[in-house]
Amino acid sequence: MSNASPPTSRPHPLLSEYRRALVYVIPYWRKLVLVLLISLSSTLLGLAQPYIAKLLIDEALLRRNAQALLTVAGLMVVLTVLGFVFSILASYRYVSVSAEVLFDMRLAVYEHLQRLSPRFYTRTKLGEIVSRINNDVAEVQRVAADTVLALLSNLVFLVGSIAVMWWLNWRLFLLSVALVPLAVLALRQYQHRLTGQVQQVRERSADIGSFLIETLLAMRLVVTSNAQAHEVSRFRARNRGFIQALLKMQLTSYLTSAMPGTILTLSTAAVFLYGGKLVIAGSLTIGGLVAFLAYHLRLLGPVQSLLGLYTNLTTARVSLQRVFELLDEPVEVVEATTAQPLSDVRGAFRFAHVTLRHDRDNLVLNDVSFEIPAGSICAIVGPSGVGKSTIADLMLRLYDPQTGTVKLDGEDLRNLRLSDLRQTVALVDQTPFLFHASIAENIGYAHPQATRADIEAAAHAAALESFLSRLPDGLDTPVGERGLALSAGERQRIAIARAVLRQPKVIILDEPTAALDPATEQSLAATLASLASGRTIILITHRIALAQIANQAIVLDQGRVTQIGHPKQLLTETGAFASLFGTT
Repeated sequence: MSNASPPTSRPHPLLSEYRRALVYVIPYWRKLVLVLLISLSSTLLGLAQPYIAKLLIDEALLRRNAQALLTVAGLMVVLTVLGFVFSILASYRYVSVSAEVLFDMRLAVYEHLQRLSPRFYTRTKLGEIVSRINNDVAEVQRVAADTVLALLSNLVFLVGSIAVMWWLNWRLFLLSVALVPLAVLALRQYQHRLTGQVQQVRERSADIGSFLIETLLAMRLVVTSNAQAHEVSRFRARNRGFIQALLKMQLTSYLTSAMPGTILTLSTAAVFLYGGKLVIAGSLTIGGLVAFLAYHLRLLGPVQSLLGLYTNLTTARVSLQRVFELLDEPVEVVEATTAQPLSDVRGAFRFAHVTLRHDRDNLVLNDVSFEIPAGSICAIVGPSGVGKSTIADLMLRLYDPQTGTVKLDGEDLRNLRLSDLRQTVALVDQTPFLFHASIAENIGYAHPQATRADIEAAAHAAALESFLSRLPDGLDTPVGERGLALSAGERQRIAIARAVLRQPKVIILDEPTAALDPATEQSLAATLASLASGRTIILITHRIALAQIANQAIVLDQGRVTQIGHPKQLLTETGAFASLFGTT
C-alpha cells in the first residue's frame, strides 16, 4: 500500500490574497449586492442600444416610417438617460463601499501595529511601514474602484453581446472571436514578469519614503554637518532606482494590455469584409450589419478590459501581499483570555530569575532577580546598554521574558489585563514624544476626559507653573513639531505632568535628566521626590543627582544584577555603584 498522501489543491497565486481579503468584504455584502444590481441594470440598458440602431435603419429609415423614427429616437433618449443615471449611482455607491472596506483593512493593520513589540520597530524602517499602510492600501482601493465594478458590467455586456451577435449571424460571430485565444496567449506572456516588476516599484517607493522620513527628522544634523549635497545625491540615487523600476513596469504593463488589444483589432477588418459580403448576398440586413458592428466594436472594449484586468489585479495583489505581511507579523505579547482586572494596587514589583533575549546571540537580561517595595523610590543604574530600559519595557509588558516572572503586587503580569497594567504603570521616556499641539493637549493626551482643572493640577505637580507663567498663552501654547519649540527640561516636565494626570501607582522615568544641565537636573530631581507620596517611583538613570533621592538602588552590569542597596550605603562600598559615580 502506498503511503503517499493525496495531492492537495492549492489556490491560484492570484486568488490567495483576494480570498483572504474577503473577510473585510463580507460585512458589506448587502450594500455590494445593491450596487451590483444597479450596475447590472445600467449594463443591460447599454446592451440594448446597438440593437436600437438596427431598428432605426431597418424599421424607420429604410421603410421611411416617421412614426417609427420618433419612437426609436425617444427610446434611445430614455435608455441613454436611465443608463447614465444608473451608471453614476452604481459608481458612486461602489466607491463609497470600497472606501469603507479598505479603511477597515487599514484600521486592522494600524491596530495590529499597536500590538507589536518594540523589537519589530527596531528592525523595520518607518518609511516601509507608512508605505504599506498608506500607499499599498490606496493602490488596492484604486484597483477596487477602477476594476472590480467594471468586471461585472464587462462580463454581463460580453455575454449579452455574444448572445445577440450569435442570434444576428453565428458565422460572422465565430469569425469575430477567432483571434481571442491568440490575445490570451499574448497576455500570459507578460503577466508573470509584471508581478515581479510591480513588487520592485513598491520597494523602491518605500525606499524613498524611508529616506525622506529619516533625513527630514535629521535635517538639523544635515545642515550643520554641511551634508546637503551628499543627501541630495542619495535622494537622486533612490529616485533613479524608482524611475528605472517604474519604466520597466510601465513597458510591461503597456505590452500586457496593448498586444492583446492589437490582435483583437485585426478581427474588425475581417468582420467588415465578411459582413459586407453577407449584406450584398441578402443574408444580412444593413441594419443587422450596423448593429453587429456596433456590438463587435463594443465587444473589443470588454474583452480588452477583461484581458487587462489581470494587470490591475496583479498590481493590487502585490499591494495586498505587502499589507498582509504586516498583519502576519507575530504579536509577542498577548493578553490571556483569563486575564484578571487590577484593583487595590500598591505598586510593588518583583523580578524572579528573568532572562530575556532579543535573538539567539543577543542576551539582554540574564537571570535577573530583585524586588521594589510599594511606595518607594528605586534607582536602576548601570552603564549604557546593560538592559536598564528593557526592565521598563518588561514592567509595562511590552516584552515577555523567555524565562522567569515579573510580578506586580505578587501577581504575574501575564495574568493581568494589559489596559489595567498600562493605566497603573506610567512610563516617561528619555526623549518623550510631544504632538504638534498645545501644552494642555499634550498633558491631557492619555486622559481625554480630564478637565482643565485636572490638567492644571498635573502641571502644578510637575512644577510647570513658573515656566507657564512666562508664556503669553500659558497651557494653550503650541509646542511645535515633536515639541522642538521647548527645551529638553520643559519637554520632560510636560511628559511627567502627562503621566501624573493618569494618577498611576507606578511611574517609571527612563533617563529623565540625560539631556539636562546640572541646575535643571537638581530642580527636576526635587520635583520627582515630591511625586513619591503614595506612588512607586522607578528612576532608570546613570546620574548621581537622581540616584541619591532613591530609597534603593539596583545596579546592572552585563545584563545581571551586581548590587542592591541604599545609594548612600553603596557609595561607601567598593563595587559597581561607587565605580559608576566616580567615588572609587
